Amino acid sequence: MALFTGKGDSGTTKLFDTAKGVRVSKSAPIFEALGQLDELNTIVGWCKVAVPGDFTVEEKSGKAVLEEVQDHLFTIQAEAAGAQKSVPQESVERISATINNIEKELPEIKTFLVPGGTEFSARLDIARAVSRRTERRLVTLHESAERLISESSRAYANRLSSLFYALARLANHRAGIRENPPQYRS
Repeated sequence: MALFTGKGDSGTTKLFDTAKGVRVSKSAPIFEALGQLDELNTIVGWCKVAVPGDFTVEEKSGKAVLEEVQDHLFTIQAEAAGAQKSVPQESVERISATINNIEKELPEIKTFLVPGGTEFSARLDIARAVSRRTERRLVTLHESAERLISESSRAYANRLSSLFYALARLANHRAGIRENPPQYRS
């Protein structure tokens, strides 16, 4: 397989479900959503290489948790591109349970917290922010009816920012890093 074909040099490309010979402008909203999914998946990979070796969540390695997220991001990307795929509802329920279980290990919060702490948690904070933008692009795409994204895939995308937030807090908590609220200085 070649790394490039040159067919997109004119600013068009194809999707899974475009008719033979039909090309779509790369400025179409679908490609903004696909690009955001790709960016998020790359950031999750960047987080994955920073997972401390002993970091586990519900007896799974932190790397395994993030690899599962990456697999689901590829599924959502394929769905957005027109493939007959979607994130299973069971995966939405599993990520929700994981977030709830992580929260049980953490001190209660009543305010915003300043991001950062450890290298790993800072990367997860970036993933959280990018996942929110990615979700907005998916919702925009779905609401435009250019592509209908399944309810379960949209729910999973919605849970991701909470998962990254929970993981970042967990990483800081386990490292003994104190979380601080913003000072709102003027």
